[in-house]
Amino acid sequence: MALMGTSDPTGEAETSQEKPFVLRALQIALVVSLYWITSISMVFLNKYLLDSPSLRLDTPIFVTFYQCLVTVLLCKGLSALATCCPGTVDFPALHLDLKVARSVLPLSAVFIGMITFNNLCLKYVGVAFYNVGRSLTTVFNVLLSYLLLKQTTSFYALLTCSVIIGGFWLGVDQEGAEGTLSWTGTLFGVLASLCVSLNAIYTKKVLPAVDGSIWRLTFYNNVNACVLFLPLLLVLGELRALFSFPQLGSAHFWGMMTLGGLFGFAIGYVTGLQIKFTSPLTHNVSGTAKACAQTVLAVLYYEEAKSFLWWTSNMMVLGGSSAYTWVRGREMKKMQEEPHPRESEKSNMEV
Repeated sequence: MALMGTSDPTGEAETSQEKPFVLRALQIALVVSLYWITSISMVFLNKYLLDSPSLRLDTPIFVTFYQCLVTVLLCKGLSALATCCPGTVDFPALHLDLKVARSVLPLSAVFIGMITFNNLCLKYVGVAFYNVGRSLTTVFNVLLSYLLLKQTTSFYALLTCSVIIGGFWLGVDQEGAEGTLSWTGTLFGVLASLCVSLNAIYTKKVLPAVDGSIWRLTFYNNVNACVLFLPLLLVLGELRALFSFPQLGSAHFWGMMTLGGLFGFAIGYVTGLQIKFTSPLTHNVSGTAKACAQTVLAVLYYEEAKSFLWWTSNMMVLGGSSAYTWVRGREMKKMQEEPHPRESEKSNMEV
């Protein structure tokens, strides 16, 4: 055994190093695949629930409300499981505190706008155009960061934003040329992008109220959403439309509705999982690649014929988004590597 150990000293080391790398690569591949499958499935399922000719259910607010309700029940269920059986799941204890709910309420209003406008955009536009219709999130991030946080953006980052805006307008133009453009859906897409940006900014401010726990914030956001959706359901007449829905007693309908809620809950989990096993930068790149695959799948599934310029608009949006992520990643890395002014001044004084 000693001879075997000394004759090839690098053999075992290479094996020990190679095995963790292979396992890690497999974990990353599984996590990224899980993110892609969950995200793409959720979009196609929501499209079915919101705008299926066979379903003919015109209650987008109720669909969104039900998905929030499923999320609340799942959060409470996992919290109870973590309390009763410690070690089975890692989930925080959840107890509804009205004071915390009120402090989260401003963010919940933005959250409601985000999920509602997302679903309304998907209702009125095709899955293939859905990514372009909501592509201005990065642009709003830059704009709101300057207006609300007084943070400036570099020239190269602004250049990538101009590519995204150009791709958005080209996509709108091409949808119009093909006769499939919905200005209503496009407007909802722009509003959804705005709310996504606002949600990201205000989440950081509200997190201390829930002890920095994303799951507690998810719970309170969805509880507030369920309460605020109820008057909307009455005012918009969706409860009346739901009671006259022919498939209201169908197990298939409620199964699809519940599955949509499960996907809505799961996307938050797998997003966090992907960031944990990779990085925020890799997550953004993966999201861009997923959007590209989703667009191709939608065109194939719905048997649509798209022009060269339509595909160009998609490539501009995806390319601009990827370039922005790359530019911002390099800028943040450069800022971390540069010494702070005070430290450099101190070292100069010592010299």
